Amino acid sequence: MSLDYKNFPEGFLWGSASAAYHFEGAFDVDGKGLTVQDVTPNGARGIITDGPTPDNLKLGAADFYHRYKEDIKLFADMGFKVFRTSISWARIFPNGDDETPNEAGLQFYDDVIDECLKYGIEPMITLAHYETPLALAKNYNGWLDPKLIGFFENYSRTVFERYKDKVKYWVTFNEVNAILETPFIAGGILTPEEELSNSQLFQAAHYQLVASAKVTKIAHEINPDMQVGCMISAKGVYPLRPVPEDGVQAMLKEQELDFFTHVHVRGEYPPYIKRFFAENDISFDVSEEDLKYLKDYPVDYISLSYYRSCCTTILDDEAPDIRDVSEDTITVKEVANPYLESSEWGWQIDPVGFRILLNKMYDKYALPIFIVENGLGAMDTLIEDGQGSYTVNDDYRIDYLERHIQQVHEAILDGVDIMGFLSWSAMDVVSTTEGQIKKRYGFIYVDLQEDGTGTLNRYKKKSFHWYKNVIESNGSILLND
Repeated sequence: MSLDYKNFPEGFLWGSASAAYHFEGAFDVDGKGLTVQDVTPNGARGIITDGPTPDNLKLGAADFYHRYKEDIKLFADMGFKVFRTSISWARIFPNGDDETPNEAGLQFYDDVIDECLKYGIEPMITLAHYETPLALAKNYNGWLDPKLIGFFENYSRTVFERYKDKVKYWVTFNEVNAILETPFIAGGILTPEEELSNSQLFQAAHYQLVASAKVTKIAHEINPDMQVGCMISAKGVYPLRPVPEDGVQAMLKEQELDFFTHVHVRGEYPPYIKRFFAENDISFDVSEEDLKYLKDYPVDYISLSYYRSCCTTILDDEAPDIRDVSEDTITVKEVANPYLESSEWGWQIDPVGFRILLNKMYDKYALPIFIVENGLGAMDTLIEDGQGSYTVNDDYRIDYLERHIQQVHEAILDGVDIMGFLSWSAMDVVSTTEGQIKKRYGFIYVDLQEDGTGTLNRYKKKSFHWYKNVIESNGSILLND
């Protein structure tokens, strides 16, 4: 077998990603209902308001809803092979449980998909990208109610039928494991986090896993050529110190991160999570029918986001080895790696960890992997470009992406089956975590400011032209130094 050290595989799928609430705007246009995003102006961990407020930048965002033709042309200028976006459930079923779909919403996504196809861009559609209809949160407490499985099936069947001959790649739940950390944003659960038990969190997660299996079945029945993937928030993990106890903590953290992938791919709950449930008095309803769906309808591929890695340790927060404690999650505390640099928002930058993670994931599950999010959030400065317009000299973003894409190629040489690479994001969007626009990720600068002012004009950053060259060369310009 010969290895191509100077190119990515033929047909490698380059592109970028965004999501409806991040950049569509038009939150109340053409019959769209409210979503959980419309009442969280300050991000995923912020206060939930009674309704939309003027300081919520997501309500207007980049106005892709009215500018999609202009934006998709820019994506085509970069040479995208794939563009990942989401369908807002509440554009199709405003309350989530409506009997009939909203035709205006369906037509909008018809138009977006057709515009992508016009330029030869494959649309990848995420069914649920942190966009649970608000009415489902208020009336059912979100994914704590098993009725949402049926509502999600109905919604998914509707869009599968509508776009069955246009969309090949689908994702069920964006970063499905996020429900354990941000239950309102990821699961529409209105119960305050401090009142939620672990049993409730895993019950809601179970319902999403079952829903994912059921809609995978529906997709394959409607069009067997459709490919349905899970989507995981992935993270590299190291022990803080080379001692066995910290190594065990790293193993447990990896298991926590792997659990959702394991169920999607192998169709069963792994033994380690059963031990965790038993030792932590976690119990929830699981039927034999649920287990059969999970087993019979696994996903076709694994998609993931990767932004950072972390360390684990048994040391407490006061230990001299601990620097910048990150967070306590359900199983294992994450702490900063003293050997890595960090972004302006404290996310540690670890390209080599990306290669390690991709190898580990492929070794475990032997399914194709689609990288659907990777990028750098940074404070960009718009400057005159000398040609009567403006640009951003974002060499820091180019450096970040270059180093990560090079490690993706290393993983491919290692034998990992990687379908494609989608950056986050195509254009500047309002961030999920902070609800801010100043944390910019895109190749295209959007003139929107924190106070809601701006022209919404689009400007090509330096990284726009760099990524265009990467795609044109199928990545070879990054590999031939």
